Amino acid sequence: MTARQHDSSVYEEIQTDERFQELKRRFRAWAFPMTAAFLAWYLLYVVLSAWGRDFMGTKLFGNINVALIFGLLQFVSTFGIAWAYSRFAEKKLDPLADEIRHEVEGKTE
Repeated sequence: MTARQHDSSVYEEIQTDERFQELKRRFRAWAFPMTAAFLAWYLLYVVLSAWGRDFMGTKLFGNINVALIFGLLQFVSTFGIAWAYSRFAEKKLDPLADEIRHEVEGKTE
């Protein structure tokens, strides 16, 4: 058997493994809603910037207005999501992925 055929059969076997399906389900259950929430938040910022100019131009203190705060919060939310994902992956995804990887490495050696 060639290495390419071997790699393909291992991949096909992993694809059918219930633990791998669970790993994909956990990832999607976190990633899809978070992506939708972030896109909604980003689109709110864009829509308000385009059509809510009076609101976005409201000065809060000094020369700081609502638009600037919303823009900075985009960065904060991006880093917050990255941090939250790393914690989620560490607790819910990595242990299962490591288990699957160790099993596959044991079979291929």
